[in-house]
Amino acid sequence: MDFELNETQRLIKDTAAEFAQRRIVPVARENDEKERYPADIVAEMGALGMFGGPIPEEYGGAGLDYISYAIMNEEISKACSSVRTVLSVQLSLVATTILKWGSEAQKKKYLPRLCTAEWIGCFGLTEPDVGSDAQHLKTFAEKTPDGWKLNGQKIWISNGGVAQLALVIAQTDRESPRRMAAFLVETDLPGFEARTMHGKLGLRSSNTAELFLANVEVPDDALMGEVGDGFKVAMSALDNGRYSVGAGCLGIAQGSLEASVAYAKERHTFGKPIAAHQLVQDMIARMVVDIDASRLLLYRAGELKNAGLPNTRETSIAKYYCTEAALRCANDAIQIHGGMGYSNEYPVERYMRDARVATIYEGTSQIQKLIIAGFETGIRAFA
Repeated sequence: MDFELNETQRLIKDTAAEFAQRRIVPVARENDEKERYPADIVAEMGALGMFGGPIPEEYGGAGLDYISYAIMNEEISKACSSVRTVLSVQLSLVATTILKWGSEAQKKKYLPRLCTAEWIGCFGLTEPDVGSDAQHLKTFAEKTPDGWKLNGQKIWISNGGVAQLALVIAQTDRESPRRMAAFLVETDLPGFEARTMHGKLGLRSSNTAELFLANVEVPDDALMGEVGDGFKVAMSALDNGRYSVGAGCLGIAQGSLEASVAYAKERHTFGKPIAAHQLVQDMIARMVVDIDASRLLLYRAGELKNAGLPNTRETSIAKYYCTEAALRCANDAIQIHGGMGYSNEYPVERYMRDARVATIYEGTSQIQKLIIAGFETGIRAFA
């Protein structure tokens, strides 16, 4: 079905789609093969204001509504989900989190740089021994007379190896896991090291890194919010991150459908296009249903965000459904393409590899189900 977009949303869709086809699609395959971070594309997107997203214009942003932001993520992801990862980490996990939790000085210092992609940001939560159990971080922030001293390690940090700013979540009290805090750490500080990770299944042209903090000293004004707010800061960041991941997966699903329809009309077997075969039509029909359902769930969460209303439940539902649907659509797309779908001559194999991590990062599908069921029952499955 068609969704009625307002004039701004239609302009965002057309602009993002044109840019994606002109700049991203021609190099997506090669960048994926070479694990090459698309610095030139990111810089151009920054110059065009595409990293402004929902950040208010007073801080250098574009002041977009969340539906427009979802549309941009969808169109960019349809071309290359690695590029969408840079965009959504920068905006959803870092910039919008600073907007909500940062001091006025922090907003004025960092948001304009992030909105133009002059600086790249990363979100330091996951650790080698800590994924879903985010309350038991080992990275520790020790109070000093002049500020804080940070020690620890983070892993699987998107943008980590190219970032100038890291939003780091750390413990401040070894006896009380809930005394977490959020710090804005500039990555050129002594003791901060990033090591880029290679050999990923998907998102191969996005940068992923391990972060090492060895006696990294930051001033008091690097603290974002109050001591004890760290877990709430992280969860609010994930509420926005999950939304843009869902939007990106909608793009993967839509791309899978469009590629499959085009190929099924072109490829002939038994004297007719394979689009005429019933079981191919079955797979295409499932994609259409998954895409419509994903878009409705995503836009529902977006409308709640636009209204400033609680949306954790709806965002988790959208993230869960969109990510799982993208995997189903990409898998069927490969099946429709047959042997050609198993090669990188067509984008569908990359769609599947890129979609796979979306059911893991920023809250696994299993964690999303626990969140959803917790709202329904009033009983949390984890403390």
